[in-house]
Amino acid sequence: MLEVGQSTWRHLTLAQRARLLGRLHATVSASAEEWADIAATSKELEPGHPLRGEEWLGGPYAVLTALEAYRTSVRALAQGESPLARVRTDAAPGGRLCARVFPLTAIDGLLLSGYSGEVWFEPGVTEAEARRNAGLGQLTPTTPAGVGVVLGAGNVSAIPVLDVLYELMASNRVVLLKVNPTQDALLPVFERALAPLIEPGFVRIVRGAGDVGAYLTTHRSISHVHITGATPTFDAIVWGPGANGERRRRANRPLLKKPITAELGGVSPIIIVPGEWSTADLRFHAEHVVTMRLQNSGHNCIAGQIVLLSADWPQREAFLDALRVAYEAAPRRSAWYPRSDEKLQGAASDYPDASWCADGTRALIEIGAGDDATALETTEYFAPILGVVSLPGTGQEFLDAAVAHANEKLTGTLGANLLIDPAAEAALGDGFERAIADLHYGAIAINSWTAFGFLIPTLTWGGFPGSTLQNVVSGMGVVHNALLLDRVERSLTRGPFRPLPRSVSALAGPGRFSVLPKPSWFVTSRTGATVSEGFTRFRMDGNWARLMGTLVQAFRA
Repeated sequence: MLEVGQSTWRHLTLAQRARLLGRLHATVSASAEEWADIAATSKELEPGHPLRGEEWLGGPYAVLTALEAYRTSVRALAQGESPLARVRTDAAPGGRLCARVFPLTAIDGLLLSGYSGEVWFEPGVTEAEARRNAGLGQLTPTTPAGVGVVLGAGNVSAIPVLDVLYELMASNRVVLLKVNPTQDALLPVFERALAPLIEPGFVRIVRGAGDVGAYLTTHRSISHVHITGATPTFDAIVWGPGANGERRRRANRPLLKKPITAELGGVSPIIIVPGEWSTADLRFHAEHVVTMRLQNSGHNCIAGQIVLLSADWPQREAFLDALRVAYEAAPRRSAWYPRSDEKLQGAASDYPDASWCADGTRALIEIGAGDDATALETTEYFAPILGVVSLPGTGQEFLDAAVAHANEKLTGTLGANLLIDPAAEAALGDGFERAIADLHYGAIAINSWTAFGFLIPTLTWGGFPGSTLQNVVSGMGVVHNALLLDRVERSLTRGPFRPLPRSVSALAGPGRFSVLPKPSWFVTSRTGATVSEGFTRFRMDGNWARLMGTLVQAFRA
C-alpha cells in the first residue's frame, strides 16, 4: 500500500499538499483531548494532576503548530516564493548567517511573549543560497524518495508524528511508523489523527517491540531509516548487537545498507553565568532548572542534567539553597519510563552521598572537590537525577571554561542551556555571542529551556553537525524545520530573564520585556495544566474569547 501511496504522493501538487495539511489540522484537533488524556493517564497522571498540561504541549499542541508552519511554507512555494522570503536574516559570529524564525506571527508573539528563536546556518552559507534552497523536497515534489521507516520515540507523544511529517515534507518519503510499545495505547488516536495520510497510503502505522523494528530496518522495501532514541539502539541497528556489532563498528563494516538519520540524547548542561541576582531571581531560576530536569519526570532527551556553576560566584550558596528547596518542593510523580529503577539505582551506586529528595524519588548530586564526576557527565540517566559541577572563575573566564567543559566532558551535543542576567550579558558584549558560537550543540537556549526550541516548528531539532556512523554522538540530520532549510548548523532560543512584573525593568534597561508571569511549562506553575490545554485549544479553533480566559489563568500561575 505504501508503494502505491508513494506514486500518489508524487502526483500531488503543492496546493493539494497544503490542503491536505489543513485536513490533518482538523483531524488532529478532533483527536486532541483524547490524545492528551491517554498520554497523561499512561504516565500515571490522574485527572486533576497539575502536570497533565505537559501532555497537551508535548502532544497535540506541538503537532498543530507544526502543521500550521508546514502549510505556510508549502503555500509560499506554491506561489513561487521561498519560505524564507519574509524572514529577517543577519550575521552571526564566525561567518554564519542567522535567520530570525520566531515569532513570525502576532499570536506567537502574544502566547510566548519575550521569547525568540533563530537558526544559524553553517559557516559560509549566503543569504541568497539559504533562500534559494529553502523547501528541500518540496522544491522537487514529483521526485520520489521511496518508503522510509520511523522508529518512534516512547517518551513524548508528539515525536513520532512530527518525525513522520518531516519525512513527508523534507524528503518526499512516504512513511511506515512503528510506535514505541510505551505508546501502544495511543495507536487508535494516531490512526484517527493521521487518517488523511493513512487512507491514501502515505502513512502506515504498526506496533511491536525491538524485533519488529529490526525486521523493518532491513526490509527490501524500506529505503531510509529514522530513529529517535538512544545511542545503543542506533548502534545495534547500524552495526548489529553485541560483540559482533562492536567489531563491525571498529572495522567500519555496517550491517545496515541504507541511509539512516537519528535524534539521540545526551547529558545536557545548564550553565549559570554569575551575576547580581535578586532573591526573586534566585527562586525563579531555581524553579527553571528544576523544570529542565523534572518535566516528564526527567524522561526527556534534552532534560538538563548538569548545572555548571561558578565556584567563585558570591551568590553560589544562595542559589544552591534555592535549588534544593525547589527540587524538594516540585510536584511528586513516578518515574514511569521502562528501566527507570535501574537508572536511579545506578546513580545511587555511583554517588552514595547524593541527596535524595521528594520521599527518595529524585536525586541531587553535588560534586565536591576530589569527587569523580565521570559517571554524571557521561551517562544519560533519563531519570530524575540532577548534578552540580563547580568551575573556577567569573565573567568571561567562567563562561569560556563552562563552554569548554560542556564540549569536552559531557556526552552528547543535542541541547545546552544558559541562564544569564541582562547586566552580565551586556558587560560581556561580543564575548557572550562568541562563547555561544563556540558551544557545539544543535539547540542552545538562553534564559529559556531547549525544550522550548523543540516546540517551535520553524526551528531545527537535532545534534550538532559532524557525527558519523562510528561516532553518532546525539544523532545525524535534523527534524521539525518547518521552513525546510538546508545546511543548518544549530537553533537558538532566547527568553526573558525575569517574568512579569519584574520584566518591566527591561523597558528602561537591558533585558527582554515579557507580559508573561511564570511560564505554563514550569513544573511549579499552579495553572500550568489549564493554560497548556487552553493554548492548545486556541491552536485548534482560534477562539479568541476562550483565549482571553486562558490568559487570565496564565496570570495566576
